[in-house]
Amino acid sequence: MDFEGKATSTTATDNMELPSANTRKPLVLLRDTEALLRRPAVETLLPILPPKLSNKLQTASSLAEESLKELAEINLEEIGDFDLRPARIRVGLSFVGFGALMILILLLHLKTLNLQFSTVEQMQQFWYQYVWFVCLGVAGMFILGREAMRPIRKPRKLQRDNIYKQR
Repeated sequence: MDFEGKATSTTATDNMELPSANTRKPLVLLRDTEALLRRPAVETLLPILPPKLSNKLQTASSLAEESLKELAEINLEEIGDFDLRPARIRVGLSFVGFGALMILILLLHLKTLNLQFSTVEQMQQFWYQYVWFVCLGVAGMFILGREAMRPIRKPRKLQRDNIYKQR
């Protein structure tokens, strides 16, 4: 028995370029996909609903159409780190605020509706919720801390502005 493998000759395949798919921007794809889902649903619901509610649905649908059309015109390549800074700060503040609010509501719930439990029993019963809300606040603090330590780089001015200043 011959267990030695025989060398097979490998032939180089031609590097054929695949036809490039007509790639669309993600926001345009979102607009088109949402429209394909929304339009049939609205057309189906309009005859069923009362006239007042169907007018409101039609108004909401046209508003969604206009909003998504404006959104699709945004070029994601032009959005820089400096432009996203306020959004990151708001997200961090939302995490911290929501975590603190939910801890406050949990404590209010425990002190008003669960008087039969002692403090230790409350912690044993509701430790999971405490941990989740504290972790949410800590995550928000990390987001805010990262933003505070990030160097602020303002967007570069156009070169023609620099040319006019040199003259």
